Amino acid sequence: MSAIPVERCIVSRELTEPKLHRSGEAIVYVMSAAGSAVLLWHPLDGSPERQLTSYPSPRPGRGFGGGCWTWTADGDAVVYVAADGNLWVQPVPGGQVRRLTDHGPERAASSPCVSPDGVHVAYVLDQAEVWVARLDGSSVRRIDAGDADFCLDPTFADDAGTSSVDSADSAGIAGETVVVWLAWNVPDMPWDRSALHVAGVDGTAKPHINAGGAVQQPRVLADGRLACVRDDSGWLNVWCGDAPIVAEAFEHAGPTWGAGQRSFVGSPDGRSVAFTRNENGFGRLCVVDLATGDVRDVARGVHGQLTWEGNRLAALRSGARTPTQVVAYDTADWTRTVLAIGPLSGWEDESLAEPELVVAVADDGAHIAARLYRADAPTTRLLCWLHGGPTDQWQVTFMPRLAYWRSHGWNVIVPDHRGSTGHGREYQQALRERWGELDVSDVRAVLRHAHAQGWGSSDSTVLIGGSAGGFTALSVIAADPQVAAAAVASYPVTDLIDLGERSHRFERHYMHTLVGALPAAHETMQRRSPVSFASRLTVRPLLIMHGDSDPVVPVEHSMVLAERIKAAGGDVELCVYAGEGHGFRQTPNQLDEYARIEAFLARHIADPKGG
Repeated sequence: MSAIPVERCIVSRELTEPKLHRSGEAIVYVMSAAGSAVLLWHPLDGSPERQLTSYPSPRPGRGFGGGCWTWTADGDAVVYVAADGNLWVQPVPGGQVRRLTDHGPERAASSPCVSPDGVHVAYVLDQAEVWVARLDGSSVRRIDAGDADFCLDPTFADDAGTSSVDSADSAGIAGETVVVWLAWNVPDMPWDRSALHVAGVDGTAKPHINAGGAVQQPRVLADGRLACVRDDSGWLNVWCGDAPIVAEAFEHAGPTWGAGQRSFVGSPDGRSVAFTRNENGFGRLCVVDLATGDVRDVARGVHGQLTWEGNRLAALRSGARTPTQVVAYDTADWTRTVLAIGPLSGWEDESLAEPELVVAVADDGAHIAARLYRADAPTTRLLCWLHGGPTDQWQVTFMPRLAYWRSHGWNVIVPDHRGSTGHGREYQQALRERWGELDVSDVRAVLRHAHAQGWGSSDSTVLIGGSAGGFTALSVIAADPQVAAAAVASYPVTDLIDLGERSHRFERHYMHTLVGALPAAHETMQRRSPVSFASRLTVRPLLIMHGDSDPVVPVEHSMVLAERIKAAGGDVELCVYAGEGHGFRQTPNQLDEYARIEAFLARHIADPKGG
């Protein structure tokens, strides 16, 4: 097979948030391309899709996230978050769009949800406040008590339905409509400790629903009971009432990095729940019979954004060999129909491969999971690609970047160092106050294992990662320069102390759990910051790339690091992309990123073919 061209990897469209119409006869999803987004109406009778929105354009989530739009109760309109941060109402199949809220240009709504009676819309403002507006536009009011630092994903429920869930006071008022949402307080992140808050549509506070650890995705089943995902058992499982629907050592959701995750859904008849399962990074769609507890494996692949109407279940689906697609399952026999595909055509002719599960043993005996993507032809050139977060995981989804480097003669290994999600709460929480230490030792263990297996060698291995992954890559090189020949870091974390003060609001307190709280952790933060050990980064060549408008990790951090490495005699290349944020979105810069990495690798890693 020929090498994949770079243009195929960067020019594409993204599909997010598919939701079936109440009738089950059509689906709407968000399509983003070239910096703009629209809502598309897709009938399921074979008729062509049609564009539903024109102006203002929607503000979509990314990947398997959401929080952009919802149906009205009778399905005659959609309510969506527009690029201006306000809620707009668009009639379906067409009609005059109207603005529902006006919070000013500096604020942003998310997660709209319409009440079952079609009267109210609940939504979150700036991830901090919960508001309820009447759909007719006659009133809007804030309903949360201001007792949480962050709020996400409101849903409407019957107060009697919430009383079956653990709470400080389970007494409810049967028949009263309440709003339930996810909330947490710093310094915790939502995966550390969170709760469900409850209030009436008039703002009357109700008892909180407290989980033992993390909770997410409040959702009402057909019988009125409130379901959610929580990790009291040590695994993120779907719960209803005070017990998991399926108690198993697999995760049913990913970490709460934003709004609108939909990793489970109840059937319209109330008899079943469909949920996603994470099997060491590999995905599977399952359905459980609520009466018997029997679980049916429906399909492989990472699924998300589940909705179920009538005899159809729709989802976003992806895999290593499956370009991201919108699919619908016939729930009578679970046959699957592909409705739309996001990436460019032609990927079906490329060399795509499933990764292999790898398990390495760390110094302390812990088992560290990783996934190996083998090159098309045997090689000892190895890219060790580290995910960001660090509380995250690269599941086996469609990743053109990995396919590109495989086709260019590189093995790629993706470690799940401790702190990664997908392996239970204990594994994820193990990184608490040990970032820059435990992740480093785990990656070194994975590389020792890879080298012993012949997938790479110390002089043909390159560490590569962005954000938190860049931080770990730099830290590994400094701790053990013999495990790799070079490193590539994009918008890396390099100054833990300053980052805790200057990062965006969502992550500003992240250092407290990852490293420790100031002032007690000042010395630890300083010692683990790459800007403090720049002299130990001179032994291997480095490529650093950063956007000058990054709101998460200030570009000045990379500039200072590069200056210190050069002053100490190191080989470092720094590229700053104008107008880019935390990640590179502009096509010319994406092309340059690939070309720059390729040139860097060619200079420092020998081609086994002698080219």
